[in-house]
Amino acid sequence: MGRKKKELPLIEGVKITDVAAEGNSIARVNEMVVFIPFGAPGDVADVQITRKKRSYAEGRIERMITPSPIRETPRCRHFGICGGCRWQHLPYEVQLQTKQRQVSDALTRIAKVPFPEISPILGSEEIWAYRNKMEYTFSDKMWLTREQLDSQEEFADRRAAGFHIPGAFDKVLDIEECHLQASLGDRIRLFIKNLGKEKGWEFYNLRENHGFLRTLMIRIVSTGEVMVVMSVGEDNKERITELMEALAEAFPEITSLHYVVNTKANDTISDQEIICYKGRPYIEEEMEGLRFRIGPKSFYQTNSRQAYRLYSVARRLADLKGDELVYDLYTGTGTIACFVARDCRHVIGIEYVPEAIEDAKINAEANALANTEFYAGDMKDVLTDTFVAEHGRPDVMIVDPPRAGMHEDVVKVILNAAPEKIVYVSCNPATQARDLAMLHEAYDITAVQPVDMFPHTHHVENVVALKRR
Repeated sequence: MGRKKKELPLIEGVKITDVAAEGNSIARVNEMVVFIPFGAPGDVADVQITRKKRSYAEGRIERMITPSPIRETPRCRHFGICGGCRWQHLPYEVQLQTKQRQVSDALTRIAKVPFPEISPILGSEEIWAYRNKMEYTFSDKMWLTREQLDSQEEFADRRAAGFHIPGAFDKVLDIEECHLQASLGDRIRLFIKNLGKEKGWEFYNLRENHGFLRTLMIRIVSTGEVMVVMSVGEDNKERITELMEALAEAFPEITSLHYVVNTKANDTISDQEIICYKGRPYIEEEMEGLRFRIGPKSFYQTNSRQAYRLYSVARRLADLKGDELVYDLYTGTGTIACFVARDCRHVIGIEYVPEAIEDAKINAEANALANTEFYAGDMKDVLTDTFVAEHGRPDVMIVDPPRAGMHEDVVKVILNAAPEKIVYVSCNPATQARDLAMLHEAYDITAVQPVDMFPHTHHVENVVALKRR
């Protein structure tokens, strides 16, 4: 017989005092730190403890007693459920202050190296409809909220098109609206969902891996071009053609329409053949007169306007004079490489995704940037001491790794290559701080500039300049 689960307490009159990592808020109850989602500093609420550990607890607001004076009304009807915009209830100024502190805390507590005064964070000019890329999942069994369950209502039609519930691969919340992308994204998603219902097409079952409508990616860039990539779970040519034709007719603004037949167990399509059904096989973003080609598998910063500010910061901190050899690590489609190529002698870009490197080469050629070259492969395998010996020691390195940061072997090669300057662009201040601690063996931090790419979320980009001692 299993051990009876201990009932966790409801604590009355808890005062929330601060904002924490991962978008949670903080309260202290009898010297115990409690992490509470969707709280605001100054809230007084009854909190149901949902998880208890030795050093901390987690809880949820069960009843609001006194809302914080800084609390704002969230714009989105799905706030608090979908998990995507956990800070919609906080004023944007408070969000920025919290992100600035997040960068400072990472450098102080993790890097533990000297750093200059952090420049004020660059906030996003647009805090709504700022994303150029959104991804949705179709499901035959939508997630029911607590309110829906408490209503005792029967939900015969559980078909959904929306977002995964955090931490649950097979649970999808049906989304009526999302304010993070232009409204065209909502219209395309709802059109496909309603068409699927009308035609009786099976929405995907994520546990049993079957169904026709599976996932959807929509890209809307600042040039006005639109890419749609529809993933289906069945190779049904008749249905695919019907869906593609319906989309093309209903949305003539789509300039790049694709589909992919994905019958494997996971939703990723980076390893699948993507078919361009109509329009160009890519869309183009523009920055300072440069055009950047974005294919279905390409990485591009999801906030186009802030991407320009981010890359401008990186270029400014690189302080190029015109005669430098620059290495651009984790170059993606070569955006940063092309962005700085006109200010230096030569740029070498390295990236893991072969398709992205092909786009990088095309981008450089299309922009008449003959002083660039690109290599594909795992960073720790490509960037070796031998590679540096063959291609030349860089004067400047610009690195923009994924959230996991840089592999220790890559850091060692950077230290051996000994560039005069390093510009480290990061979407994760914690792993960036870890890497900065390793680089401190030979480098001092000379500038720190946070940039907010994702309003209403806890995510923040940070750019750090380093100079060799």
